[in-house]
Amino acid sequence: MNYGKKSPSMGTPSVYSHVTTRSSANLKSSRSTRSVKTRWYQKPILSHSYLLNIQRGAMLTAIFALCLATFTICTSIFDLYCLYEAAPGSTHYGYYIISYEFVYVGNRHVRNALVVFALFSMLGGVIVLATSLILIAALRKEYEKKMVPWLYSFAAFIVFRFFAFIFFSIVNDMIFAYNVTMCILWMTFVCFSIYGWLIVYSLYVELCDLTRLEDLAHLRIGTMQSLNASTTQSIAGSRPTTPHSAVSALPTN
Repeated sequence: MNYGKKSPSMGTPSVYSHVTTRSSANLKSSRSTRSVKTRWYQKPILSHSYLLNIQRGAMLTAIFALCLATFTICTSIFDLYCLYEAAPGSTHYGYYIISYEFVYVGNRHVRNALVVFALFSMLGGVIVLATSLILIAALRKEYEKKMVPWLYSFAAFIVFRFFAFIFFSIVNDMIFAYNVTMCILWMTFVCFSIYGWLIVYSLYVELCDLTRLEDLAHLRIGTMQSLNASTTQSIAGSRPTTPHSAVSALPTN
């Protein structure tokens, strides 16, 4: 028997000689983004707008909202002025350009409700005016987070103006040109506003989906780069032999 040689030990392998077998293909998720269920409000309502694409339609909607807010502020101030001048018991002398016969002078509570609608319409017009300017800047840079204030404020503004338009049409006499004109205009404005809001919301959802995909792609690229860097370092720092693999040479008798 040869006692001079010691068989190499099969100990624990060195951590420096470890090479990972994980490939970049294993980083991909087993479920694709299409298989993930999205809720109904996270899907674009309109895939395209008539006569224009979604981007141009959203920009036209922002300009329309800006003009509508300015129009609302002006008409609300005019309504407040007329309600103040045509208050029950007030007396006017001299020559006036307009007549206040079209102004409601009936029940006090109804008149106060008209004043409240005019005040909140003016306040809502100021808010929509500010958010529309932000929306125009956000559409130019395709920054979806800055579109959120306009979506909330314009939706609330349209709902409020719809009820104000219904109330205005019921209590006022439709024999005067001003009342008829305002009813027709706001009926048209509400329809265009709803359609424009759907266009902007659809664009917002699409931009959110693109941002989510870009973040996912950046995450995968960063993971692959870190994985490749760790693999390269482990290969470069590996040792060909370990202390356990050394063969001792003892003299034989």
